[in-house]
Amino acid sequence: MGDGRGGGVGYIPGPMALADSFKDVVDALPDDWTDLTLDVRIFDEDRYIDASVYLVTCNAQPYSKYDWHWKILVSHRFGHSASAPTVHGALKLLDDAGIEGEMRVRDARAGRVEVVQMWGRPESVRQEFRRIRAQ
Repeated sequence: MGDGRGGGVGYIPGPMALADSFKDVVDALPDDWTDLTLDVRIFDEDRYIDASVYLVTCNAQPYSKYDWHWKILVSHRFGHSASAPTVHGALKLLDDAGIEGEMRVRDARAGRVEVVQMWGRPESVRQEFRRIRAQ
């Protein structure tokens, strides 16, 4: 695995603040992005517990025996993961606490639509839902 820093497509290098890096990633995504997976690590592992306290607000999942410390799942308009503003806020808390780190985009998906049970609803509701969610 090496040090995991390979300059891949999703790697965010440099000393930029984590919240700013995350904002740049989200701004670069198309409007129909649905979910995003980030890997995050901090430079000072002595502050791991402090960082975990801040990242619990966005349900960061800790890795064990891996080059990166946490995996963060982000949803855009629907889904069962943290919203982009919540993740931005958690990363801002790390920045404000002086906990430096880096992140990379592991996966980003676009073009998926929410599945909603429409049984028993009038056709007008179904058509309106399709119109609103049209790709």
